[in-house]
Amino acid sequence: MSKIILTGDRPTGKLHVGHYVGSLRRRVELQNSGEFDKIFIMIADAQALTDNADNPEKVRQNIIEVALDYLSVGLDPAKSTLFIQSQIPELTELSFYYMNLVTVSRLQRNPTVKSEIAMRNFETSIPVGFFTYPISQAADITAFKATTVPVGEDQEPMLEQCKEIVRKFNSVYGEALVEPEILLPDNAACLRLPGIDGKAKMSKSLGNCIYLSEEPESIQKKVMSMFTDPNHLRVEDPGQVEGNPVFIYLDAFAKDEHFAEFAPDYANLQEMKDHYSRGGLGDVKVKRFLNNVLQAELEPIRNRRKEFQKDIPYVYEVLRKGSQVAEEVAAQTLADVKAAMKINYFDDKELIAMQSAKYEEKND
Repeated sequence: MSKIILTGDRPTGKLHVGHYVGSLRRRVELQNSGEFDKIFIMIADAQALTDNADNPEKVRQNIIEVALDYLSVGLDPAKSTLFIQSQIPELTELSFYYMNLVTVSRLQRNPTVKSEIAMRNFETSIPVGFFTYPISQAADITAFKATTVPVGEDQEPMLEQCKEIVRKFNSVYGEALVEPEILLPDNAACLRLPGIDGKAKMSKSLGNCIYLSEEPESIQKKVMSMFTDPNHLRVEDPGQVEGNPVFIYLDAFAKDEHFAEFAPDYANLQEMKDHYSRGGLGDVKVKRFLNNVLQAELEPIRNRRKEFQKDIPYVYEVLRKGSQVAEEVAAQTLADVKAAMKINYFDDKELIAMQSAKYEEKND
């Protein structure tokens, strides 16, 4: 079996460092590993419209922002297929068939759906399209016969529901769909990067992000305002490393070479953590170090983005060609699904012959 990746992002704004450590950085590593036969990376505009239906321009304008972020982090159109979800009509049809395999109560139990509904204050006014997000995501994944889906920890319930849909379909209609496996970040700090305000999740809607394309001055301002240990009031006080956003970011980004360059008093992050824990290391010094680390990591990404911004037609051409490739693959999967469900009436020569024979007997 081919090894195939499917992953993507909703175009509701520029991508941030949470996206980067949670999935983007890993995607580039996987793309360049040579281990996978195909890699599909989707800009999920149709999904974004499920809770932005009254503001389609927001989604439309952010297509290019996400595409620029993809290219700037190192996703290569020669190695990965970058495409736009809404340009693949087969995904909608697959979703429609999968809806018959999932109950309302099962969707209501999905932890990701529940948390997203609460975060958006939908209460009882939940858009049906948003409510059925797990079904749509299953269509996205199975359309490309993805074997691997690299995502953050918050998407794990969605992948489990996708697997359930695949198993149900295959048990009812026959083995037509591939069951995917989730690939979580191997660095625990990257599972879910907190917001700079200390909230559990970095989110565009909460305004607690550091964006990949942010200018140096803005990054510095946000880092220096970050939430830390509220009980670490004086430099000499022992500090709490566990759950401290500044150290979580360092876990995700800091490398030993950063210490040699920006904090030569420490050989590695553990030494800095030990000093903070026993007291004598102030938050300002740690934040300055984090700022230097982030600036070093994000500067090449920002510079590449500025180069791609000089040729926007090229970026749209990448997406157009990628969408053509993606549709061809999805069309083949849809044909397989319809054949398994026996609703490929005009291609089913056996059905036509059987019906012909039946009515010939009646006529006799």
